[in-house]
Amino acid sequence: MATLITGGAGFIGSHLATKLIEADQPVVILDNFDSYYDTSIKRANAAALNGRATIIEGDICDRPLVQRIFQEQGISRVAHMAGLAGVRYSVELGPLYSEVNTTGSVVLMDIARQFPTTVFVQASTSSVYGQTDRLPFNEDDAPDAPLAPYPASKRAAELFGYSYYHLFGLNVTALRFFNVYGPNGRPDMMPLKVIDSILNDKPIQIYDGGSLQRDWTYVDDIVDGIISALNRPLGFQTINLGFGAPVLLTDFIHIYERLIGKQAITQDVPAPASEPRVTYCDNARARQMLGFTPRVGLEEGLSRTWNWYRQKHGI
Repeated sequence: MATLITGGAGFIGSHLATKLIEADQPVVILDNFDSYYDTSIKRANAAALNGRATIIEGDICDRPLVQRIFQEQGISRVAHMAGLAGVRYSVELGPLYSEVNTTGSVVLMDIARQFPTTVFVQASTSSVYGQTDRLPFNEDDAPDAPLAPYPASKRAAELFGYSYYHLFGLNVTALRFFNVYGPNGRPDMMPLKVIDSILNDKPIQIYDGGSLQRDWTYVDDIVDGIISALNRPLGFQTINLGFGAPVLLTDFIHIYERLIGKQAITQDVPAPASEPRVTYCDNARARQMLGFTPRVGLEEGLSRTWNWYRQKHGI
C-alpha cells in the first residue's frame, strides 16, 4: 500500500518523498506544479526522484482525478503537503486560498474516508495562532484570530479534519509547521532571500528594526515528524512541529553574514498587519505523541543551507 504525498514536488514534499523512498516505501505524488514560484524548481525536484515514485500532475480540487488515484494506486496513507503558501501573498487573494487550501483539503478527506486510509496527515501552520501574548504557542490555545487568508484557510482545513474524524473515523493529524527551512527551500522565503541579497548587495527589508522573532525548524526535523505522524493513527490531533527556540531576525542575518563573510545591507520597514511579532513552538505534544526530537539548531541548519547553495551555484 502506498503513501500519497500531495505537493510532493515542493520543498517539504520532495524531502518527505525522498526519505520514504529511501526506506523502500511506495510513494505516489500528486502535484500541479503551481507557478507561485519557479516551476522549474519543482520539476527538478520531481526529476531527482529518478522514477522511484509515481508522479501525477493534477489538482487536489479535481475530485474525479483524486478518486481515480485512490482507486488505482492502492493508497493507504496521505501526507497532504499541497497548498498555496505565503502569508503576505494571501492578503488580496482570500477566495483563491479558500478554494485551494480549504476546499482542496476537504476533497481529499472526503475521498480518503471512502477507502482504507489509515491516517491523513495534513500540513498546517504556526500562523493559525495569529498575534498572541501567550508564549510559547500551545495547541490548547484558541487559534481563532488568524491575521491573513493563508492561516485562516489552514485553520478551516483543521476544523474539517475534526469533522471527518468525528463523522467517519478518519484519523487526521494536523501538523502546525514552524518556519521550515533548509536545502532546496522555497526561493520566496527568508533563508534563501537573505543569501541572495547578501551576495548581490541587495537591501534586506527587516521589519520593525529586526525585532520580529521566528522559530526556525530544519526540514529534516520536520520530515522526521511527518513520518512519525504517518506511522501513528491518533484519531484527531493538532500538533505543533517546531524547534522551540525563537530567534531575532537581526541575529538570523548575523549568522549568514559570518557564514558568507560579507555584511548585509538592511532597510528598516514597518511590519505589515499580517505579521505576528513572534512564533514560538511548544513542542511538548510532538515529543510525547510522535517521539519528535528536533536535532538541527539554527547555526548548523543555516550552514548546511549555505553549503547546499554554494554547491548548487558553483560558488
